[in-house]
Amino acid sequence: MRISILTLFPDMFNGFINDSIIKRAQDKGLLEINLVNIRDFSKLNNKQVDDTPYGGGAGMVMMVEPVVDAIRSVKTDKSKVILMTPSGEVYKQNIAFKLAKCEDLIIICGHYEGIDERILNYVDMEISIGDYVLTGGEIPACVLLDSITRLIPGVITEESFINESHTNGILDYPTYTKPREFEGHEVPEVLYSGDHKKIAEYRKQAAIEKTKKNRPDLLD
Repeated sequence: MRISILTLFPDMFNGFINDSIIKRAQDKGLLEINLVNIRDFSKLNNKQVDDTPYGGGAGMVMMVEPVVDAIRSVKTDKSKVILMTPSGEVYKQNIAFKLAKCEDLIIICGHYEGIDERILNYVDMEISIGDYVLTGGEIPACVLLDSITRLIPGVITEESFINESHTNGILDYPTYTKPREFEGHEVPEVLYSGDHKKIAEYRKQAAIEKTKKNRPDLLD
């Protein structure tokens, strides 16, 4: 299996991937880990990968273009692209078993206030490791990497895992940043209208719709 991790901080993984079961899996030739620095795909001289959000708001949003270019640099016909996000399906052991059967995984680590929402047009799956927020997707990516690696046939014995056990409110609204249009995918017009009341109304409704789609249990 090959696992490519797209991140702004590849050095965060150095110790993690060079110890314990994950290192042994690589030494056995059962696992290949590819760390991809998203900044390498920035077209700006200072390697900037984020910008201010359309519609205003706190923080910075990662731009979609360098992330998509990073995906394309490693993607094959067999790749499954996963975005680590608080808005995703809550990660459970049954998902780990399914992913361990894949030949090629691409895991995207967001940062700052997240990635421009149009990234969803380029991913196959959104995964969250729980109902809380971390600074970036690197720790969640390590969770996936660890849980998947131990299920790869030959890494540990089947007997070692076969019998193992396994904030209030709604999800955040979709965020976007420059450019307004990327490969036919456009930022909702209301976000650059300058009408703050309409922007607030749009975001509230979009958040509700996103929660209904991704985590209806939160509404219960």
